[in-house]
Amino acid sequence: MMQFEMLHPIDQLLMIMERIYGYGMTTTSGGNLSILDDNGDIWITPAGVDKGSLTRSDIVCVKPDGTLVGNHKPSSEYPFHKLIYRTRPDIKAVVHAHPPALVAFSIVRKIPNLHLLPTDHLICGRVGMADYALPGSEQLGENIAKVFAQGTDTVMLENHGIVIGKKNLLSAFQAFETLDYCARLEIKANRMGTLNTLTDEHLNKKRDVLMNEFVPAGYSAKEREIRREMCKLIKRSYDQRLFTSTQGTFSQRVDHQSFVITPYGLDRKYLEPEDLVRIEDGSKEVGKNPSRSALLHQYIYDTQPQIDSIIIAHPPNIMAFAVTANIFDSRIIPESYILLRSMPKLPYGATFLTLKDTAAIFTKDVPIAIAENDCVIATGNSLLNAFDRLEVAEYSAKAIISARCLGNIVPIDTAKIKEIDIAFKL
Repeated sequence: MMQFEMLHPIDQLLMIMERIYGYGMTTTSGGNLSILDDNGDIWITPAGVDKGSLTRSDIVCVKPDGTLVGNHKPSSEYPFHKLIYRTRPDIKAVVHAHPPALVAFSIVRKIPNLHLLPTDHLICGRVGMADYALPGSEQLGENIAKVFAQGTDTVMLENHGIVIGKKNLLSAFQAFETLDYCARLEIKANRMGTLNTLTDEHLNKKRDVLMNEFVPAGYSAKEREIRREMCKLIKRSYDQRLFTSTQGTFSQRVDHQSFVITPYGLDRKYLEPEDLVRIEDGSKEVGKNPSRSALLHQYIYDTQPQIDSIIIAHPPNIMAFAVTANIFDSRIIPESYILLRSMPKLPYGATFLTLKDTAAIFTKDVPIAIAENDCVIATGNSLLNAFDRLEVAEYSAKAIISARCLGNIVPIDTAKIKEIDIAFKL
């Protein structure tokens, strides 16, 4: 894993702004990032410079005495960055932007529901709301700092956007990205029906993975290739927004007694082959922490020899079905039916409480399933096959959600489905 904290503040700001702009979470002129370093210098994105083409020479450094170092003026929102750092000495990085989903919440003066999925509230923390004030004004800075002073790290701005302060820029970005995901999920789910929110009892259920460790004797050429291909598809999943930086798991069978899986807690954007974790005979590679769904992957591989790859993910369109009572029907176009077939909805806890029963569900006719308020589980006979299913599921769900405002959805009828079964030997 790339050591993000070892990068110069300028390079950190450029990398995160590239991610924010590249994923449509801010505009050419909108949003700003800053870092407070150990010397008390504030490194901040500039005012009036295209966010889609920032270079190292564009970043501005504001010294503790107010002296500016750089080719531009600091962001017009610099006053509230400064006040946040002054109010909360524990905060060392600030992210501010205007992603459409969060702007939608800000203009109706609501905070996204963080209890639709199990871990989002842990990543985002408590979310507050700051009163509206003129952008760039001291009053806006005071309004924001007032909410941060209450111990809140994530602050919605009325009719404006979002500000997040954390101990480092990567943590601030991950909270920002997760809150934006929550907002997008809630908007899509509201188009489907009533939301099912997790209770404290649900959220308190343990998901710890306890495994013995082993020291690998070596890495075969087959395993090295698997790790390379996995990283390529993990990054592709992230770029297509099927994953977030903190959520999404790939695994691939190596042989009858071992498989490779993504680690817990590492940014999916920057994963490298050496970060992945081998699971062998129920033990984990020494010194590494596998995904918390590793035991479910183990049960599926042990009981389903036709499955060689598994993906657990949370793409927002298919997850709209997971957090409402709606049932996903793959019979919308032939490709969806051929790849997805039946897609049952499993009860909450299926991925960590009833592992044997869940593993038994995945047969030839059930290659993919939705777990209520948790995830979608896609399986396949190869990495690409499982990824294809995940991708098609998300695209199909997006089409269904879009179709609901156009008219009644007409699935492919039974006779035509039988034709597909015969033609494609399903």
